[in-house]
Amino acid sequence: MSFRISGLDPLPFQRLHALSDAELAAAGAQRVRVTEKPAAPCRISLDDAEIGEVVLLLNYAHQPADTPYRQQGPIFVRETDARFDVSNAVPPALARRTLSLRAFDAKHMMVNADLTEGADAAALINRFFANEDVAYIHAHYARRGCFAALIERAS
Repeated sequence: MSFRISGLDPLPFQRLHALSDAELAAAGAQRVRVTEKPAAPCRISLDDAEIGEVVLLLNYAHQPADTPYRQQGPIFVRETDARFDVSNAVPPALARRTLSLRAFDAKHMMVNADLTEGADAAALINRFFANEDVAYIHAHYARRGCFAALIERAS
């Protein structure tokens, strides 16, 4: 089974990087200077920010559908256009962490979920997509529970 993991579109976040700290705070976001690696997985590049790099920490609605599974939570984004969008490959930030994979149907209802080490995630992704009811999968970092990436069937 072929799958595609993609980072978030950088365009909606570009304007945020130009805001002052006060403007970011008013929007519920803040700048963070990275002090260790891996510690700040960017949801655009799907790799960890480097020590000394400045990233934005903000709240993001990753499951906005009007269902009981609607969710939002904190994410890091770098100032980058380098969006990860690759088929049949697990990106670096996901590969080095334990993941919670959550499979959803077309009505945005969860139909399956399980834990996996990121380096072994392809097997669980393929197992979930073997179920025709699975429309997409959300990957979350298991330790902190934050949204990591969207996984879709590759076309």
